[in-house]
Parts: sequence; structure tokens; C-alpha cells
Amino acid sequence: MNATRREWAELHALLSILHKGNVNAATADGRPTGRVLPVAVVQRTEHDGVRQYVVAPDAVRMLCGNEAVGTMDRNECGAVAEAVHALLCESHDHEPDAPEGVAEWLDRHGIVDLEPRTDDRTDTTLRFFDASQPAEGFRIQPTLGGLVPLLDAGRLANFKFDQTGMRFSGPAIAKINAMGEADDVASVARRWLYVESLGGILKYGDVADKIFRSNLLMIDTNLPRTLATMVRTAHIDGVSRTAELLKAAEEANPLKLKDELVSRHGIYRRQVGDFLVALALGLRPTSTFDAREGALAGYLMVGRDGSIMALRRAERQTMADYLLTHTRFERGTPVGDHYGTLERENHAVHFKLGLKVGWVRSGVGQV
Repeated sequence: MNATRREWAELHALLSILHKGNVNAATADGRPTGRVLPVAVVQRTEHDGVRQYVVAPDAVRMLCGNEAVGTMDRNECGAVAEAVHALLCESHDHEPDAPEGVAEWLDRHGIVDLEPRTDDRTDTTLRFFDASQPAEGFRIQPTLGGLVPLLDAGRLANFKFDQTGMRFSGPAIAKINAMGEADDVASVARRWLYVESLGGILKYGDVADKIFRSNLLMIDTNLPRTLATMVRTAHIDGVSRTAELLKAAEEANPLKLKDELVSRHGIYRRQVGDFLVALALGLRPTSTFDAREGALAGYLMVGRDGSIMALRRAERQTMADYLLTHTRFERGTPVGDHYGTLERENHAVHFKLGLKVGWVRSGVGQV
């Protein structure tokens, strides 16, 4: 039996939760709080429809609709989870073979889909404490199984910087754009700095995509300018950690705010934290964001050691602080994401830089 690392990681998370019967709440620095959240029901969509795994003291009852479809021993769930975790630790193949006996165990319990089917970005739904509690939808982020970026929208997440101070001819622009390899991210900074060395001035102008711009304005009307400052620092100065980019933005103070607002009230920190939470819970450039709460209630962060911590929308400030210290601004491919060169548009010239937000791999699930 072959499956992708992501599929094996999803199965490991499911069986680990069923074995332990709980998950840990996460702190802002990525450590367990010591507050354990008992799991009463795990629900996910599989080949036969919506399946519920009801956690009893010794066994797990499986229901499809109101019909019982079998039971699993919780200790067996733990043993299979450990075998799958060992596979992920030991094998670096994209599609590793199933550990001995695991395929037969899955067949015996009718588990066909290792990774659940979803159309609302939730991988699984948990009911904490007892089955009568409201369901909370979670996305699983396994360090060993492939982390899904918070934002990977390509050209839809570009920022435009207007070029002034020096008028470049068409041939001059073509010469600047020809510097370095077209898809080399290092060439982007080289072109930018060369423009400035010739007397050109590059200042934030706008968000390239109008839907993404509107979504950012829904969070804070000054957020685009703050993010543009961080994007510029990420591409030109080579800084990637969000926390470090935030510190640089506070020092640059692009909104020209009083020091009290920046240092005491943390206005930039609030802006960026709200942005990251919105990304985590569903903001995308491709659709209008109305700030309403959707199906996704949080993330299950699975560390390299197999530990699972819940990052919940219900604890919004903790989620924001966690995201600030566990994410980074990444650089996509300049050609594919359509950024990194001077472009003439409506008699004006601008330079685009791309925004992509991913996870700090070494910090996910544990510090």
C-alpha cells in the first residue's frame, strides 16, 4: 500500500487523537499549556460519507450517519499511530510503503481514505468534552507530512512600488530587467538596488489585485502599507521571519505614527497579527473576505515528535501571537508569480514584489 507523506501524516494524527482521547492547548510560543482538551468525537468525510469516531473508555465506536460500522481498540490505534510516525521519521520517500500489518488493519476497519475529503479547508472536526458540544473544524499541519502555506497566491498577492525620481527609457528598463537569471530570487534585489543606485525612488503604490486589496482593507485601512514595508524588507534585505520583519516595520514606522502607538499600544503588531489570523481562518485573494467566522476553527499542529497541539480561534490572541513567531515571508518564483522587474503601465513605471506566507518548519508543534 502506497500513500503520500501527507496522507500518512493525516492518518497518524487521527489515530493518535483516538488513542490518547485528547489534545493539548497550545501556548503562544508553541508549547503545551498543560491544559488538556478531552476529545469526545472526531468527525471527518471519507469514502462512505461523514464518519464519526466516538471515543469510549477502551474502544472507538465508528458511525456513518446513525449506523454503526464497527469498533476499534484504542490501544491498537496507538500502536498503528506509532508505526506510521516511525515510518515518517525513517523514510524520506514522497510515497513510502505502509508499515507491516498497517494496510491489513485499515482494511479490517474500513478506513480507505487516509486523508479526509473536504471542501471547506477543514481536515477533521472535533467535539471536546462530550458529544453535545459544538463541533470545531480543524486543519492538520504535520511537520513530517508537508506544511500547507498560509498564503501562496502567486501574482494575486503582489505589491506595486511606484518608480519615480529618475526617468528610464524603454531600453534602460529592458537592460535592468535583464540583470541576472529571470527566475533567480537574488536577481530581484539586485535590480531593485541598481534602480536606487541610479537615482530611482521606489515607494509603495498599491496592491496589485483589487480583491486582495479590498480584503486587506477589511482588516485595517493601513494594513497594505505595513505589509508592503515588510515585503520590501523580506525581498531586499533577505529577512524572512515574520517577527523580525514586524520589528523592522516598527522601526521604519511607515504610517508615521507616534511612538506611544507603536511601542506601548503595539499597533503594527495588532495589524499583522490580525492579518495572519485572517489568513489562517480563510482569507484568500481569490474571493471576497467579509471577516465572518467560517467552518475552520483552528489548526492541529503536529510536531516532529508526534505531539499534537490545538491552536484555536476561540483563543484568538494566543493564535495571533503563535503565528507571529512561527511564520515567515517566503519568496516565490519571480517569473511564475510575475514580480521582480520594472513594468510600464499607463505611462507610469512600477516594480512588483510578491507576498507568500509559510510556516517556520522547525518551530511547528514544538519549540
